[in-house]
Amino acid sequence: MSFFDVNIRSLYLLWELIKQDFSQRYIENVFGVAWAFVQPIITILILWFVFQIGFKAQPVNDVPFILWLIVGVLPWFFVADAVTTGTSSIVDKSFLVNKVVFSVSLLPIIKIITALFVHLFFIIVMFLLFIVFGIEPSLYWLQIPYYTLSAIVLVLGILLFTSASLVFIRDVSQLVSMFVQFGFWLTPIFWSLSIVPEKYHELIMLNPFAYIIEGYRNSLINQVWFWEIPGQTIYFWSVTVGVCLIGILFFKKVRPYFSDVI
Repeated sequence: MSFFDVNIRSLYLLWELIKQDFSQRYIENVFGVAWAFVQPIITILILWFVFQIGFKAQPVNDVPFILWLIVGVLPWFFVADAVTTGTSSIVDKSFLVNKVVFSVSLLPIIKIITALFVHLFFIIVMFLLFIVFGIEPSLYWLQIPYYTLSAIVLVLGILLFTSASLVFIRDVSQLVSMFVQFGFWLTPIFWSLSIVPEKYHELIMLNPFAYIIEGYRNSLINQVWFWEIPGQTIYFWSVTVGVCLIGILFFKKVRPYFSDVI
């Protein structure tokens, strides 16, 4: 509990560091915040061109393929951005490690929230696109905050481990990059779970990120509440809580040695 108490008492400092991080990443560039949206948009357009134009992808559950694709890609962009930047958060701000009054555990959280700002913008755009395509809002859309929170908690647990590990083993950043790359292809993002033989569905859903991606689609397309899939929900939170506990314990264990290495 003391780990979280420190962070709660540091909310003001957290907000100031978030603004600074967002400014350094985007606003100080020539094209400013636009850079936060250029790569995701280009990636979506490329995938849409390849599968819609090239492979003649058909609508999924009566939803245009481009909408189905966006719903799966956007949460992964958030996860990939947060995990990639968050892993190096402590090393990048090494000058803060020896500050007695500063909680180093805030640094991964800053990266998550910075990525979340961009993600929230895309969620709004996604809602507008559904409306433009003639799909009316429904109560199922209210699940999006739940699945976003699910992603945040899982990513936080991962970052507490990877960001602390990177202080001692710099190869961790390369491993994380591989994880993000492989995760994109192994998670049902641009391909539907329905094309895979049913006997492999349980194996695929062992990937906790698959729960999040499918959750976004269940909210916006399939109209399935998260409590209607209790097995997947219980499994996801069991894994996520386990990852968080491991991350917290590992972080607290190695934190005293940061100043000796950095």
